[in-house]
Amino acid sequence: MKVAIIGRGFGAGAMKPAFETCGWQVEIVPSREMGPVEAACAGDADLIAVHSPPFQHKAHVMAALSNGKPVLCDKPFGLDAGEAKDMRDAAYAAGVLHFLNFEMRCFPSWDRARELIREGAIGDLVHVSWTKFNRGLRVRDHGWLNDVSLGGGWLGASGSHDIDALRFLFGDEIVAGSALLRTEVGMRPDGAGGEEKSTAEDAFSMWLEFAGGGTASVDSAFAASLALPGSFNLIGSAGAIVITADNSLSIVRHKHEPELIELPPLAGGFMGALGAWVQKVTDAMNSGEQIAPNFDDGVAVAEAMDLLRADARRTGV
Repeated sequence: MKVAIIGRGFGAGAMKPAFETCGWQVEIVPSREMGPVEAACAGDADLIAVHSPPFQHKAHVMAALSNGKPVLCDKPFGLDAGEAKDMRDAAYAAGVLHFLNFEMRCFPSWDRARELIREGAIGDLVHVSWTKFNRGLRVRDHGWLNDVSLGGGWLGASGSHDIDALRFLFGDEIVAGSALLRTEVGMRPDGAGGEEKSTAEDAFSMWLEFAGGGTASVDSAFAASLALPGSFNLIGSAGAIVITADNSLSIVRHKHEPELIELPPLAGGFMGALGAWVQKVTDAMNSGEQIAPNFDDGVAVAEAMDLLRADARRTGV
């Protein structure tokens, strides 16, 4: 099969090798102008993979759907829930397969944690506490990620993944939430010797409530002074699951020794999870079966982010 990947950044750097490993023929399409995108969508590709910035998602997804092409779209799936719903509805109207790049579901530890929760290993999942601090943005020039009008911001770039992973774990939808959106590095190099002001957050703290009563708190930064190991604690009514690595977790219960679970390592870390997700997409394309995460999940996450943004407090902007 052939995939046309729209976007020369993440699309060329990460998605291209993932698709090639799964046996796909790959065409890389620049995203800046609609001409090449429209030509690719009208061409012989079996799948259109949209990995352009979020402010371009709707135009590129709609171009693919108007040609009856199945679509894989990257998160955060457009600028807001309105655009996400338009793309979702158009995919259903076109009757084609649609997929969303929420590859965190493919990390072995998260997949196993979900199984353990469903098996009742820690009782009912009550709360998730999640922290992660990285300094990746410290070494990047100003770009769309720093511009809120272009769909930038760490909530969309990373928080969308987090929200989907939490929906995956709880098996439930978000009904309430609040957020503090922080801009910790306000001025960024512009690539030409000057600086440009960031209008989008590079860190956030969010609190979520799920329909079944469970809650989650996430504190995350992409411009921290240093990178720290993530902390993932899933607290249940009868114990807890602590995720310590992509393939390692432990079950902790009162007055019991922790039960360590080591899973087969996922080669390549994030790229391994991405490759596992692309393999699932490949299998779905071969079978014609619609799988999750898909555009429905993209809409649910976009609605949650709109909820958070509507009442968010911003600092540092």
